Amino acid sequence: MPLFKPVTLNTTRLVLRPLRDEDARALFVMWSDVDAMRFSFPAMTRLDQAVDRISRLSKTSTDGKDCICVVESQATGELLGTCILFHADEQCRRAEIGFSLLRAHWGKGYMNEAASALIEHAFSTLNMHRIEADIDPRNVASTRLLERLGFVREGLLRERWIDGDEVSDSALYGLLGRDRRI
Repeated sequence: MPLFKPVTLNTTRLVLRPLRDEDARALFVMWSDVDAMRFSFPAMTRLDQAVDRISRLSKTSTDGKDCICVVESQATGELLGTCILFHADEQCRRAEIGFSLLRAHWGKGYMNEAASALIEHAFSTLNMHRIEADIDPRNVASTRLLERLGFVREGLLRERWIDGDEVSDSALYGLLGRDRRI
């Protein structure tokens, strides 16, 4: 039985909904932004890369391996970013969280709202025990967001990632269900 099922979550300002093929163009804007992708993966240069990525993500979502949510504005329907649960371990009831936001929407509290909703869903509905995050410690915005959400920095893996000529560390964060801020 799959761990995750496609879900739609509503917050005060947002809708978190399953990924759709027609999201490719809007997500390409985010995924091709060098600054927005600096700590994630190399920025895309062609729309077909976004189409391929959506196809792969849709498969893991349909298979129940990942919970892929597109974040959109309730007021306008505009796609703002993504918030996902992945690398799940069903036996240990844990998963990793990831998120990204179009640059035009940085600093408005959208990802705090979206991640809070997905975390609550994970703990309350999916009965997860633990959620983890693995981020580049230079990513100050993600560090602040995780700490606002109640995550605790649990470790540092030195020189874990190599992207081209750049070597970077990995900061590991964890949130237990009993420690979350409701």
